[in-house]
Amino acid sequence: MYLLGLGIILLLLKWQGIGMVADWSWWWVLSPFVGAMLWWTWADWSGYTKRKAMERDDERKLERINRHRAALGQKPKTAPPPPRRR
Repeated sequence: MYLLGLGIILLLLKWQGIGMVADWSWWWVLSPFVGAMLWWTWADWSGYTKRKAMERDDERKLERINRHRAALGQKPKTAPPPPRRR
């Protein structure tokens, strides 16, 4: 996401002719977009995106369980240890 933001800023600076970015080649200005595309491709291919989504879901589930346990006057549940990889 940072690469996408950087690319948009550089694109606007180049388009408006502001600062030293106006003198740069278009290849340098557009390179953060290529980097963002490569990052998203790798993240989807490696399962990074799905793993992060599952971690967020597990955190929300644990918070919900702890809210209900607190309402019943029980001790909060701790997060289970992450599974070991081989």
